Parts: sequence; C-alpha cells; structure tokens
Amino acid sequence: MYIRTDLAVESFGGEGLPDGVHRHKRGRCFDITEIVIDDDTCAETIGKGRGRYITLETGHLSRFSDDYEAMTEEFSGELSRLVPEGDVLVVGLGNNDITPDALGPQTAARVLATRHLRDELGEDEDFLLSLRRVSTIAGGVLGQTGIETAEIVRALAGQLRPAAVIAVDALACSDVSRLGTTIQLTDTGISPGSGVSNARKELSSRNLGVPVIAVGVPTVVDMHTIVRSLTDADIPEDTPNMIVTPRDIDRLTERASQLIAFGINLALHPSLSFEDVRGLF
Repeated sequence: MYIRTDLAVESFGGEGLPDGVHRHKRGRCFDITEIVIDDDTCAETIGKGRGRYITLETGHLSRFSDDYEAMTEEFSGELSRLVPEGDVLVVGLGNNDITPDALGPQTAARVLATRHLRDELGEDEDFLLSLRRVSTIAGGVLGQTGIETAEIVRALAGQLRPAAVIAVDALACSDVSRLGTTIQLTDTGISPGSGVSNARKELSSRNLGVPVIAVGVPTVVDMHTIVRSLTDADIPEDTPNMIVTPRDIDRLTERASQLIAFGINLALHPSLSFEDVRGLF
C-alpha cells in the first residue's frame, strides 16, 4: 500500500528494519531519530537512498516554546554534523506566494549572507574571519520563472563553487500528527515537489557535484494518504484528491522558518551566539 510521505521515519515506521538500515534515538528538547541507510537497495521501493535521515519531533513548531533557544541550538548541532567546512549556498525552495510552500523562501530571507562582506568591510578582519562565506537564494518555482530550480542552483554552484548546498523546502507527511511538529535533515539531497506529485529535477551531489543537505518541515498531507493510513481502505482511482494543510499554516510557516534560519546561522557561524543571531532579524 502506497503512502505518500517525504519522511524517512514514516517510511521505516515499523519495529523491524531491512538489512543495511539502522535507527538511533537521542535528543533533549526534540525527540530525535536518526536513520542511516548503508546502500541504495531501498531507493526503488520507498525512494530513500543511501545516507542519513535525522528527524526532530516536538510539540508544535507554530508556537514559541520556553525552550526555543535550546531547541534552536539542538537543531543547529544536528545540522552541523552534516555540513562540511567551507563556503555554503543556502537555497530556499518553494513558492513564497503559496503559504504551505513558503517555508524555503522565508527561511532564506533570514539566513545571514556573508560572502560579500570581506570585500565590502575588509578593514574589520578579526570579525569577518570568524564568519563563514555564505550565499543565499530563493529563486521561485518553475511556473514563475520557466527555469528548473536545479538548473539555477547548478549554475550558481558552478560559479560560486561552495563546499555544500543547504536546501530548505516544505515537505509532505502521512501522519497528520507530524504536520508542523517535525523537522527532517538529510545529506541525500531533495526532489522539490515530490511530496505533492510534482517532482522536479533533484538537487543532489550527483547533479550538483557538491554535498546537498536538505532541511524540511511537513506542511501538507495528501487526503488519500490520510484515509489509507486511518482505515487501510483502498481508494478508487477516480476519487478526487486534495492536499490538506493546518489551519494555522501562516503562523507555522513563519515560526518554523525562523527556527530553521536561526539554527542555520548558528551552525554556519559558531562564533555567533543565539542573542547575536536573534538580534540580526
């Protein structure tokens, strides 16, 4: 039975795991599940290839928690484990005009861009040397630009030559309880739009020539998937379908994008404190 989801934790939801798949638990503010896949044998069956998939689960990302600073720092620590040293290009995937798809652009808008600073403010060397060179872009979607996002990012990566790309996008899940409560990190890249059957060319090390770390939050769930997961019923092929999103999606997108952006800034610039990052935006 096909369940549409971008989350590895849902793809491997049972107790038993296939050979070559390992699960690790940890976490303080978040319940963290790391799934490590040793090879590509699961790529054809469930669409999850070799790599690491880290899921951080909490109450509601749409609400500011008393542990907000600690949550941001824990997310930052998990991201730091995946990002190599060197320049980084942060890409906000999605359509900023469609709220459930605006997570990527809103995150990119809060990421500190520093690639240009040494040329502009070269006299302040001590401070600038503590900052990693970071570039950001939110290039819209194919329907707005006529250009595949992967083509834009590949061209930029060829020009900028970053050590890695961080791609932020809205995801789809199969369990409604994970809407707006889950962050997934993976070092395997991403196919924008795959969760809503609108998959575009993937952003991956194979296509871009550099590591691609994908960060996402589930903001939508497929109605057919909800029915299947709750009832195990087969859905007639001619049954209309729809994409469901939380009613507080505007607040979820705003607050989740802020937490992710703050975490990215902390991960890429360890010399900055949480107060430094919060004060910038």
